[in-house]
Parts: sequence; structure tokens; C-alpha cells
Amino acid sequence: MGVSGSGKSTLAEALAQRLDRRLLDADDLHPPANRARLAAGVPLTDADRAPWLDAVAAWIEGERAAGNAVVVACSALKRSYRERLRRTAPDEVLFVHLDLDHDTLMQRMRARRGHFMPPSQLADQLATLEPPAADERAVVVAPLGPVQDLVGRVLETAGD
Repeated sequence: MGVSGSGKSTLAEALAQRLDRRLLDADDLHPPANRARLAAGVPLTDADRAPWLDAVAAWIEGERAAGNAVVVACSALKRSYRERLRRTAPDEVLFVHLDLDHDTLMQRMRARRGHFMPPSQLADQLATLEPPAADERAVVVAPLGPVQDLVGRVLETAGD
């Protein structure tokens, strides 16, 4: 979890590969209207995000029903969003909050090509972000350095 540009997709892909789990990049489930709003510089509301979060939760539930363990890259910016996703497997969901400073995030967002989320949306994402509270099952890491080193840090911190 984290704001755009924090490295969610990259880390999730590496974790899924390392743990031999199914992978979902939740951005793939954003409806076209959400993508268009973001690309136009219009922040999403909770109402815009609700069907998307429901689709992510449904994907997780479907995979779990099929006996598959999963890794999901999802912004999950608010506690209420994380609670919606956590209901899919209350005792199994662990959030990994990728925490970076504004300047590094902006640099990353400006460097990537072909993504629907423009750098102009970073301020809204940071304003919306509710970092995980102490009572949430979450770990916080700074996504810096080689991705395999980050995978190791996440697994060590998570106790897996």
C-alpha cells in the first residue's frame, strides 16, 4: 500500500514471485471512468473508489476460494479502504506501507511513462493517505535500494 510512485507494483511483483503467490495490481481493476478522472487531474472520491475496492476484494475472495494465496498492489490509502480489503481474510491480510518523501515520489512519478496517474495527483494522494495505525496489521518500509533487498526487509519485518 502507498501513494502513487511508491513502488507498490514493483514490490508486489517481486514478493509474489518470491512467495509463489498469485498477483494482482489493483490499478488493473480501476474502471475506465476512474482512470479518465485521474488522467484529467481530477482526484477520486470515496464513492469513486468504492466499486474499485469491491472489485479488488472480490478478486481476493475468488482466489482464496480457489485455494490460492495472493499478493496485491493497492494504494489502500485510508483505514476504511484497508478494512474493506481486510474483511476478505481478517487474520491473514498484512499491509506493507511503502513510505517515501514527497520529492522522491515526485521524481519517480515524473520518470515513469504510460501510467494513467499524473504527477499532479500526488498532493491529493498524500492528503488522503492515512498511514496504518498501531492496531492495524501492517509494516512500514522505505522502498529504497534494490527490490530484492526490499523483499528481504519486508519478509524479515513481517516475520515470514
